[in-house]
Amino acid sequence: MNITTRGLDIAKNVFQVHGMDANGNTVLRKQLKPSQVLAFFAN
Repeated sequence: MNITTRGLDIAKNVFQVHGMDANGNTVLRKQLKPSQVLAFFAN
């Protein structure tokens, strides 16, 4: 998976992570709990 653009929406209880490739296609969409965010980006 080749992600060129990342987005992070910080809501009250969850985080929404979005990733897009160079063509603007969504290649990643994931909902994370606050306790999962650090581990997700560390990987």
